[in-house]
Amino acid sequence: MTDTIDLLRQSGIQPTPQRIAVAEFILGSKTHPSADEVFVMVRQTCPTVSRATVYNTLNLLVEKGLIRQQVLREGTIIFDSHVAAHHHFVDEETGEIHDVPWDAVQVSGAEKLIGFEVHEFQVVMRGRLRAK
Repeated sequence: MTDTIDLLRQSGIQPTPQRIAVAEFILGSKTHPSADEVFVMVRQTCPTVSRATVYNTLNLLVEKGLIRQQVLREGTIIFDSHVAAHHHFVDEETGEIHDVPWDAVQVSGAEKLIGFEVHEFQVVMRGRLRAK
């Protein structure tokens, strides 16, 4: 918890018990939860947290660059604690989202896009996981 409090303070975020609970959950998450999923999970350890506090805290963490916000599931914003460059694979059968290492996918042609100045890109693949 001390690490989370220090991280929040270093990012200019006043650590409250509710913000700490949200930050600890999302920063420790290996999944890509929606705000509602974060609310349900955080509520188990911090019953005083409100839905508005969860949404506001998630947006603040995005603003400070501690997490990323993306639309990878149809109509649902998800939050990703893995902020380094990477791609995603969405399992169409389960809806699970998996991180794909940046170097595993090559993209070419951005320089041929006339009239566009590309600052960032991400590949989102959809399909089904094969049995290992």
